[in-house]
Amino acid sequence: MRQRGRVIETTRLTKRYGSTSAVESLSIQVNPGCVTGFLGPNGAGKSTTMRMVLCLAAPTSGEALVQGRRYDQLRFPMHEVGALLDANAVHGGRTAFDHLRCLARTNGIGDSRVVSVMEQVGLAGVAKRRIGGFSLGMRQRLGIAAALLGDPGVLMFDEPVNGLDPDGVRWIRGLARSLAAEGRTVLISSHLMSEMEQTADRLLIIGRGRLISDTTVRDLLRQFDRGVLVRSPRPAELAVALTAAGATVDRDPSGGLSVKALTVAEIGDTAATHGIAVHEVTPRTASLEDAYMALTADSVDYRASDQ
Repeated sequence: MRQRGRVIETTRLTKRYGSTSAVESLSIQVNPGCVTGFLGPNGAGKSTTMRMVLCLAAPTSGEALVQGRRYDQLRFPMHEVGALLDANAVHGGRTAFDHLRCLARTNGIGDSRVVSVMEQVGLAGVAKRRIGGFSLGMRQRLGIAAALLGDPGVLMFDEPVNGLDPDGVRWIRGLARSLAAEGRTVLISSHLMSEMEQTADRLLIIGRGRLISDTTVRDLLRQFDRGVLVRSPRPAELAVALTAAGATVDRDPSGGLSVKALTVAEIGDTAATHGIAVHEVTPRTASLEDAYMALTADSVDYRASDQ
């Protein structure tokens, strides 16, 4: 399944509740063929934005389109968009199979597809059990099964790994990446930065309802790169040599040199050329969590005091 163009697009999307602005003039594009992480602090507007894309909330102004149309204009929406926003939004008295079958019938999807997606998400063995007895992790899997029912080209998941054990988290990661590899559009919101660092290709970071950054994971980490820590018994001479080679060199609080703009290999070659011994060369790449915290520092409403 190959998609083309901007599959999810919002233009100056705004949602206000009285005097409170949940989303403010948000313009984003989510393209096929990659996993896009949707990040932001609590209350940043991620869930509200996803609800407006799915026409579950009406925007105050602006628009949200899927493949050039409003979601409520799609005749058989499950064939085009699959979404998991709230794993607990299910009827606890129904069995897992009956829940999916009811959804499937609204879009002309047969029982064989229900069986297939239950096997895909690992719930085939509990198909006849009532959902009320499911754990949160099992409900997450059921919600993902519902999103996959129509074999859609667009997938939207809001915090899909909540309640999952490590095996389930790894499974979600592999599923998201395999769906994107098929050319589908995959949008995932999450608070787990370590997981997004391994899963996402692109990032949309918002704060207080506004777009902060639209970038790739690689470019964002490069932006917050902390350079290379270098230790040598002749730091002053090495600093001069590295600076002449094009590096930016500063004294590190730990006592070594903090070197930027040169690779580890270039640092080693420069030291060797000048006959200077080097005892340590350690790249200090920023984590996605570090970069995220720096970008959203002014968008956090509730922050605990340092102890």
